Amino acid sequence: MERLAILRNMALTSLQAEFQYRANVIASIIGGFAYQLTGFIVVWIVVARFDGLGGWTLPEITFLYGMRLTAHGIFYLLFSQMFDLDRVLISGEFDRYLVRPMSPLLQLFTRKLRVNCFGDLIGGVLLLAFAATGAGIDWSPSSLALLGAAVIGGALVEGSVQVTMGSLGFRFLNIAAVRVSTNEVFNIYGNYPVTIFPRVLEYLLTFALPVAFVAYFPASTILGRGDELSVSPLLGWLAPLVGVALFTIAVRIWTRQSRHYQSSGS
Repeated sequence: MERLAILRNMALTSLQAEFQYRANVIASIIGGFAYQLTGFIVVWIVVARFDGLGGWTLPEITFLYGMRLTAHGIFYLLFSQMFDLDRVLISGEFDRYLVRPMSPLLQLFTRKLRVNCFGDLIGGVLLLAFAATGAGIDWSPSSLALLGAAVIGGALVEGSVQVTMGSLGFRFLNIAAVRVSTNEVFNIYGNYPVTIFPRVLEYLLTFALPVAFVAYFPASTILGRGDELSVSPLLGWLAPLVGVALFTIAVRIWTRQSRHYQSSGS
């Protein structure tokens, strides 16, 4: 309980530090929202031009996009500090994490809050609300539960990939390009049904880099398209658990790789 209290205080301190500059907070949130809106407009143009995409209608694509964006917003809220890991390691800031009574990984997560994540979250929720009425979803307690669990599970999937990539920093220090490139794959390919891509790429986005587990599999299940999956429809329901499993594995990889950390002496 004491460690949880410490973690809570660290998170609140980061939040309070950001909200000292309200104009910057508002600008960051609006900027994040505008960036994601621009991305959705591109998807909307593509879908409208071809009157659907892979058999999916615009409301269905919007629902998929909203799920992916909401999951990404949660990921960014919780785990965005992974993108600063190179700086933390090279500057020697990580040394301080090692002498505190708290997991170094949790300290990294609560190091600073990126408020533009709220722009992602607002955009994702608005898209979900808009699409929920036009996609013809047969809502039930189970589908609502899957939606809630899926956006959290999707955030954990993205988090697991970034934590795993970040753990390589203990050996190679500068791997920012790899992490950013991986993040772009999620941002670009996660907005579309993976079945529109060549079969090889579809399987790569499922089993090599688990993009499909973030939103596509659970969205297909909620939209009643589970039978169209090229894998077992059960994966739509299991996607949140896959996120939990992958994140657990990622934390273990991080723990093992962190033993190779060498202080810069800064």
